[in-house]
Amino acid sequence: MASANTFNAKDQLTVGDESYEIYRIDAVEGSADLPYSLKVLLENQLRTEDGENVTADHINALGSWDKDAQPSTEIQFTPARVIMQDFTGVPCVVDLATMREAVAELGGDPTKINPLAPAELVIDHSVQIDEFGTAQAFAHNVDFEYERNNERYQFLRWGQTAFDDFKVVPPGTGIVHQVNIEHLARVTMTRDGAAYPDTCVGTDSHTTMENGLGVLGWGVGGIEAEAAMLGQPVSMLIPRVVGFKLSGNIPAGATATDVVLTITEMLRDHGVVGKFVEFYGEGVAAVPLANRATIGNMSPEFGSTAAMFPIDDVTLEYLRLTGRPKQQVALVEAYAKAQGMWHDPSVEPRFSEYLELDLSTVVPSIAGPKRPQDRIAVTDAKQQFRGDLKNYVVDGNGIEKSSVDTELAGTFPASDAPSHDALEASESAGKPSHSAPRTNGDRATNPTKAVIDGTEVEIDHGHVVIASITSCTNTSNPSVMMAAAMLAKNAVELGLQVKPWVKTSMAPGSKVVTSYYEKAGMWPYLEKLGYHLVGYGCTTCIGNSGPIIEEVSEAVNASDLAVTSVLSGNRNFEGRINPDVKMNYLASPPLVIAYALAGTMDFDFESEPLGQDQDGKDVFLKDIWPEPADVQGVIDHAVNQEMFVDKYADVFAGDERWTSLETPEGNTFEWAQDSTYVRKPPYFDGMTQEIDEVQDISGARVLALLGDSVTTDHISPAGAIKVDSPAGVYLAEHGVERKDFNSYGSRRGNHEVMIRGTFANIRLKNLLLDGVEGGFTRDFQNGGEQTTIFEASEKYIEAGIPLVVIAGKEYGSGSSRDWAAKGTSLLGVRAVIAQSYERIHRSNLIGMGVIPLQFPEGESAETLGLDGTETFDFTGITELNNGSTPKTVKVTAKKESGESVEFDAVVRIDTPGEADYYRNGGILQYVLRSLVS
Repeated sequence: MASANTFNAKDQLTVGDESYEIYRIDAVEGSADLPYSLKVLLENQLRTEDGENVTADHINALGSWDKDAQPSTEIQFTPARVIMQDFTGVPCVVDLATMREAVAELGGDPTKINPLAPAELVIDHSVQIDEFGTAQAFAHNVDFEYERNNERYQFLRWGQTAFDDFKVVPPGTGIVHQVNIEHLARVTMTRDGAAYPDTCVGTDSHTTMENGLGVLGWGVGGIEAEAAMLGQPVSMLIPRVVGFKLSGNIPAGATATDVVLTITEMLRDHGVVGKFVEFYGEGVAAVPLANRATIGNMSPEFGSTAAMFPIDDVTLEYLRLTGRPKQQVALVEAYAKAQGMWHDPSVEPRFSEYLELDLSTVVPSIAGPKRPQDRIAVTDAKQQFRGDLKNYVVDGNGIEKSSVDTELAGTFPASDAPSHDALEASESAGKPSHSAPRTNGDRATNPTKAVIDGTEVEIDHGHVVIASITSCTNTSNPSVMMAAAMLAKNAVELGLQVKPWVKTSMAPGSKVVTSYYEKAGMWPYLEKLGYHLVGYGCTTCIGNSGPIIEEVSEAVNASDLAVTSVLSGNRNFEGRINPDVKMNYLASPPLVIAYALAGTMDFDFESEPLGQDQDGKDVFLKDIWPEPADVQGVIDHAVNQEMFVDKYADVFAGDERWTSLETPEGNTFEWAQDSTYVRKPPYFDGMTQEIDEVQDISGARVLALLGDSVTTDHISPAGAIKVDSPAGVYLAEHGVERKDFNSYGSRRGNHEVMIRGTFANIRLKNLLLDGVEGGFTRDFQNGGEQTTIFEASEKYIEAGIPLVVIAGKEYGSGSSRDWAAKGTSLLGVRAVIAQSYERIHRSNLIGMGVIPLQFPEGESAETLGLDGTETFDFTGITELNNGSTPKTVKVTAKKESGESVEFDAVVRIDTPGEADYYRNGGILQYVLRSLVS
């Protein structure tokens, strides 16, 4: 649709022999000193102005943006493109395929269901590290990947042929966000003769990695992404923008990872949820593009919507390095300068808030043991580990279990309370340890013998059992990847070895990493330490670490050991990395290898040697740590443009495995009735063209009563499927052998599996139960007996009883997982009441027809005396039928004693667009009705 062009902003931009239509933002008063990110939003409004969804008032609101105001003005933002990974992308394509059938049933044309904006999906989340430490690891892991995911990959191949403007990057290519910045991101888009800023939403929260390239975008739920693909704008409030000034240079010994962990800690402390962060100042020019991307990638970890770097010469250098066409690079420069989007350090935009970091103050750091914002200076790591270990080991310091419970009850959020139960090997939680821990100085110790490759070793608390270089956060950055390789080289030359209980792995973000390792001659040294190529994918960071060494696992579970993982990723939440590993740490790639050499987190790199050289002399970390100038010298020699051009020359084609897949044909998908991977979901069953009126909720029961910081990892199905879980029982009943269960992520296209895994995280603590962790609840229809959340849900749905979830602060923080909302909805949950929400999950709940409510300021379930045994009524929701959104609804909680608790819950439907989605029963129903009408 053509813009109304109220501001007469339409113009022409000529670059070389090409001419492009553009919308000049300087046509709007006040635009000159806007932050870069808001200039991008302003151009978006000018180009999509239609007088209805986007009006002159919206455009003026951006131009006259009040930096001090709280967000209150809603705008409709239309992303230029959508990017997906396969875990979250498969359900998107499943839903699009289902919508095609639903359109036909409502009398419409199925082919109308087609991406209206370019949509690209990178298959990167399905490879698992089954084999490691061998030359055949990569080939064998890819073989396993295809065996496990054949049905899904056939389905995606069908989607690539059935839908226009939808492309798939096959397995074994790279991690979605690294492929995005190295190849897919345009920075400046061109389409139908027009040029405009590249903006991109993605179905993974780390979409923000592209912010380092000057591309405005962020992670959205799969449901929002589907709507964006179908031409629906993203409804949002004009945000506050935090200006983050950078100065100085990273000191020797510190890395980009250390900078990121420092910034994450600072911004979490400051509070940036729902805000844009934008980096500015003289120091920006000194930040390499790879470091910018690393910082942008971690935006979800510090909670901001986006973390932007403006376009400058550094951006152009990276585009040239990665093989972008000359015309494209010239267009990016010309467009940014024409629009006032080129970074000028002498001009300070107006920001809502200000922070500053002198990069010279950054020190080597790790983060853990369960949150990325919990930064620890490496010099303090041993002491901090010993303090944290006390929270993971029962009786570890002579403290009785009951007194530990009492002591910790007031200091830990309920959902993050330390586990007092042993985790039975990959099967079930809840069996107490019968070992007899001891203390060693001020730390717990329980050495347990194991025989690995014929050698007897002792495994103890704190031992590093996974040391993995993985995740786009760091593998996109040659400075830390080459530093890791050079550290490995130095270690090998001095005769150091990785400890035998450590599972090592190298999972680069793209094939380019392999190329520059080969050119620099680094692979032999990495492989000598067990860092063979295992795959190109997210692997360990998303729970695809594969099993730890079998003998180690047996020792860990026999003695309930609190062992650790160290990974170069961005997420280390409880229960995420591996079911055998309780404590997880984020670190730079060279530090990952250093900890693999040390073999334990109970280690001081300054005072303790990593081993001895051939002459018996102690070798310390400082002896093998490469000098930054040497690292840069190797990078300058080994990384070149030809590598990027070669590896991305035919990126959508795939290898023989991909091209030989049998691919279904036709505009609609033929669902296989016996498929356990891809099934038609029930979202549109019984749907009519007319909207049913919104109803109040009465007689609701509590499915889960949760504490603070419950993440989407706690809610959404992820990781291995346990044999005795509801999902495992379902698969067994459908003839799937245990060895073929695969992961929840791989089965996201099957709603039957995913419902059964929702709220099933082994570390979830439902406060309806006493001291029990995992996906359990009480069935109040049956005397309050303990059962699984899924089984209770089934019975409640059968009885027509609506459900509610009650939670504390920061509910739904973490990755943008659409199944956290889809599963919640399909379990029969009609409302969630929390003290506060993370942005993406709140929005996704509305997108699935679940109303997010918030306790009154200063109140919580605890202060109101709610214990979850109550029956809940919600009145006032029906006001939505009048076209308005109530600010609050009345909640009445009736106790078994007959007493009632009443309060007014804040309705967290924040925009009119969200209200429309809720009235329709969800965002997909809204889109479907809009297309048919």
